[in-house]
Amino acid sequence: MHSPVLAATNLNTFYGPSHILRDVSFYIGARETVSLLGRNGMGKTTLLRTLMGLVRPRSGAILLHGQDVTASRPNAMARAGLGFVPENRGIFPNLTVEENLIFAQRAGRSGRRDWQREKIYALFPRLAERRKNWGNQLSGGEQQMLTIGRALMSNPDIILVDEATEGLAPKVREDIWRTLRIIAASGVAIVVVDKNLKDLLALSDRHVILAKGAIVFNGTSDDLRSDPELVHRWLGV
Repeated sequence: MHSPVLAATNLNTFYGPSHILRDVSFYIGARETVSLLGRNGMGKTTLLRTLMGLVRPRSGAILLHGQDVTASRPNAMARAGLGFVPENRGIFPNLTVEENLIFAQRAGRSGRRDWQREKIYALFPRLAERRKNWGNQLSGGEQQMLTIGRALMSNPDIILVDEATEGLAPKVREDIWRTLRIIAASGVAIVVVDKNLKDLLALSDRHVILAKGAIVFNGTSDDLRSDPELVHRWLGV
């Protein structure tokens, strides 16, 4: 693999007195898709929020494209090529679908504008139909589509996706997995959190399992498939 485009070393992140991430070292290479696995409360969302600059680690370092961004704010991380799809989606309810997308639009690090509104509408035809609807008029699945589309409008090198299909109808989940495959094929690196191990095994190049804020596994889909005892121990599957 080429040098990591995003690398974290020995991260320790706290919420108040609670020690959530414990000496976590994590990396993702260009064009790679990595899943973050683990039971609820094991630190997956905290790791994504720490990488995005939403939570400051108490110790450790984060490098993005070789630059130290440990103290950077989320808007600086976005300008540096990191896109984020949060668990709560965070769309603007008083803006239309189209306005949500326009608000996020910017060129990528090298001036690329591969992802623009019409490409997002081609990816999600439902958003094209709803482009004049307010954010709070969308279903959960439509909101998730919009959140992914909005992250892509910043033309990121890497996209962090928290709970990709949580709470969505089966047909919408299929659409989200199809979309993530298209994004990966376009060359955008992906870090994805979800509970659907079968789809993650099909999508991802590599898997990282967190337990009590520490990494207990880092390997390929074949590694996971060949060790059902490990899967049961850490994921309960």
